[in-house]
Amino acid sequence: MADDRFAAADPNTRPPLDGAFLLHLLQNPNHHQRQNPAPFLPHESLHRDPAVAAVGPRRDFQPTRPPPPARFRRDVRGPPPGFAQPSAARGAPTRPEGQRGGRGSFEKADRGGGSSNGRHASGSGGRIVEAEKGRSLNGARWEAVESKADASATERFEESSVASDDHAASSSRGKDVRLDLFRGHNVSSQRARIRRRELGCRFNIESFTPSFLSIYKSLVPADEEIVKQKQLLVSLRKLVNKEWSSAQLHLYGSCANSFGVSNSDVDICLSIVDTNMSKSEILLRLADLLQKDNLQNVQALTHARVPIVKMMDPVTGIACDICINNLLAVVNTKLLRDYAQIDERLRQLAFIVKHWAKSRGVNETYRGTLSSYAYVLMCIHFLQQRKPAILPCLQELEATCVVTIDGTRCAYFDQVDRLRNFGVQNNESIAGLLWGFFHYWAYYHDYMNDVISVRTGRLISKRVKDWTRRIGNDRHLICIEDPFETSHDLGRVVDKYSIKILREEFERAADILQYDQNPSITLFEPYVARPMQNEFQSDSVQ
Repeated sequence: MADDRFAAADPNTRPPLDGAFLLHLLQNPNHHQRQNPAPFLPHESLHRDPAVAAVGPRRDFQPTRPPPPARFRRDVRGPPPGFAQPSAARGAPTRPEGQRGGRGSFEKADRGGGSSNGRHASGSGGRIVEAEKGRSLNGARWEAVESKADASATERFEESSVASDDHAASSSRGKDVRLDLFRGHNVSSQRARIRRRELGCRFNIESFTPSFLSIYKSLVPADEEIVKQKQLLVSLRKLVNKEWSSAQLHLYGSCANSFGVSNSDVDICLSIVDTNMSKSEILLRLADLLQKDNLQNVQALTHARVPIVKMMDPVTGIACDICINNLLAVVNTKLLRDYAQIDERLRQLAFIVKHWAKSRGVNETYRGTLSSYAYVLMCIHFLQQRKPAILPCLQELEATCVVTIDGTRCAYFDQVDRLRNFGVQNNESIAGLLWGFFHYWAYYHDYMNDVISVRTGRLISKRVKDWTRRIGNDRHLICIEDPFETSHDLGRVVDKYSIKILREEFERAADILQYDQNPSITLFEPYVARPMQNEFQSDSVQ
């Protein structure tokens, strides 16, 4: 009789929860069963709980396909926004410590914190608190966890573009642990980055300009140091011309491009055209001449990637590297020096960015981070992109300096005296520009698709450069085009480990400049690497 009653009932009407109804469901478990919607699972895996069938949902429970290995964290979902943590575990209700600008979070990041999930939750949660002030702190933390759980397109690109690294990395344990394994875990997802773009610069950013200018002035070499460099060049030129009368010596690199800091080494290019000697023979002969002239610590590195002679002048105390016929570097040096003469804010920005990079340990190409030359190009491109622009694109103007070196045509407008007032309509200070630089690289730059090009003064596509896949050891995870040797990507040394560290440091710097009370101090706090755990040390030794 119970069966007749339920058969006559309206199918859209939910029957009452009485004993007879539950008995009916238990006796007919396969009644009105739908076709198996999950063919990859056995038919018995589809469950129908009687109580759920009575009160909802109205479709069968479908177990989802298990996630691939190492991706379980992306399927984890935390508590809903209304969930309140116990008071003992709840964060401070004042300044958002989850911000990378908060002192507590910096100490947590430097110490490595707890698990990576914990760092994700605390690192991004605080940022969203400021972005959406109307939400509660716990709700913002939940949204941050949710955005972290989504696999962003950038993360998928980084993983796919270096997938071929895995086998080689497993056979070379030392390369895996060359960087601090506790860094790079606080990179925001694409969704969180988009939210952060909505934030404007802090209202009192201009008040920090004097302190940043003081830091800049402390980094600029003294005039006496520049005089000593010129004296060394003159004495070496006299010595070299005794052996090769037509040879020329050129300063290049940071000591000559206006971006060198105090007490930096000197790079010299020896240009020799008419000679039957090989580069190795020239270097060995040069080393012999330097030793006879009582120069100290002379070493001829003929088998290095760039063969050089290293030496130290006892009179001036300057260490020096001498290479042979590296004229493309000399022209690059002149280009950067000409850009520096257009607007003094370029030197201010580049000096501070380089100082930050050295302090935070992201200025070492042999560890997979960027060179000083790459950071200077990033600063030039950033100032070319300002509205209104602070720097022009010298290679887009009518060329007044044209030279061809080893088949590479180097041409640009070098009459920079006529461009001294180019950026006068832009009155941004160094503090505002510094905030904008880190804000761009933390939250705006499209690492998956864009290449910064000082040559064009614009962003260009990776597809145009054919830098969308790994070629040899070049990974192209952050792309910086050389202005003359356009096939050369300055970011090619960055790998799947160091790209996360770089982006984490960009975000940390952006948040310090946005929230910290003393950004001119906190920004340059040196990163202290955590000692490797015993298991990592034993693995690397093996």
